[in-house]
Amino acid sequence: MTGPSARLRRLRARQAEMITALELLVDAESPSGAPEALASCAARITELFADRLGRTPEQVGAHLQWSGGQADGPRVLLVGHYDTVWPLGTLARHPFTVADGRATGPGSFDMKAGIVQLVEALATLDDLSRVTVLLTADEELGSQTSRQLVQDAASRASAALILEPSVDGMLKTARKGTGMYTLRVTGRAAHAGLEPEKGANALVALAEVVLTAARLGRPELGTTVTPTMAAAGSASNVVPAEATAELDVRTAVPEEASRVDADVRRLATTVAGTQLSVEGGPNRPPMPSSASAALFLRAQSCAARLGIGPLGSAAVGGGSDGNFTAAAGTPTLDGLGAVGGGAHGVDEHVLVATMPERAALVAELIDDLLAAGAGA
Repeated sequence: MTGPSARLRRLRARQAEMITALELLVDAESPSGAPEALASCAARITELFADRLGRTPEQVGAHLQWSGGQADGPRVLLVGHYDTVWPLGTLARHPFTVADGRATGPGSFDMKAGIVQLVEALATLDDLSRVTVLLTADEELGSQTSRQLVQDAASRASAALILEPSVDGMLKTARKGTGMYTLRVTGRAAHAGLEPEKGANALVALAEVVLTAARLGRPELGTTVTPTMAAAGSASNVVPAEATAELDVRTAVPEEASRVDADVRRLATTVAGTQLSVEGGPNRPPMPSSASAALFLRAQSCAARLGIGPLGSAAVGGGSDGNFTAAAGTPTLDGLGAVGGGAHGVDEHVLVATMPERAALVAELIDDLLAAGAGA
């Protein structure tokens, strides 16, 4: 590679192949928690690595680890995920399409385009010996089985680049921490018409608890507590004996995670005969802007050399595996994946003209980091 301009030209010449690769990955539906579907998608990713890089990833459970070699010295870690929020069969209703410069399809933006861009970026590098890649299969579920892998990989790296999608083209320089809770109320069933007084209404108790939980947020500190899903009852004429609700917690301040956790566990019902249990807890710690500051400045310089700047930055409420790499003390820059929008929605899309540009940015940033000893 002779320089940034040549790299970008080379990648732009491969835009059609990048779209083809994206279609292959999107057509391999990969909802979190669907082992066979995930394995099928992992096989296609493995083929992509073999074709473009000549070296296949190692499978660790459902997750994929790849290394360009065993050279000594600082390493750059690239992190992504190939599971999606879309259930099997979504593709039949929303097939992969390309029209008006937009590629659409379940998981296209979040984040299969990022995987394609990652591989294409690496294919432009002369030396991959100090590059590692981790693609996980349960990020959308909170990285329950991959968290340790992410943390271990981050501990061996001097910088972590996260291929999650951008925010309107902006890189993600800070993220809130996340927490996930299930509130489960048990009561006692009874005939709702004949003898409701013999029951203990779990739904009424849950409603009381959920309203209290919803007041635990502190927006002035960036803390939100949001009830998101609920279920109760077995029939319309039966006093509900069970009821459950899910809570989504987001925190910008680390101490708030502990405060909310304690408050959630203090929740109680006042409905006689019912009992509340709380499952879950804090999941991802916040990713502070300090973790990304130096890397973002480097990325801005790389974008300027490529002629694709200026780059913007955004602090976001969603969590990613970048929260874990930052918590491990590894400088982390997120949102380096697709440009587009509609994550988790039916309008999910990728702006295909930006795929070569973002691949070039990632490659340029890796080169820049390795030339500087991977210091952020």
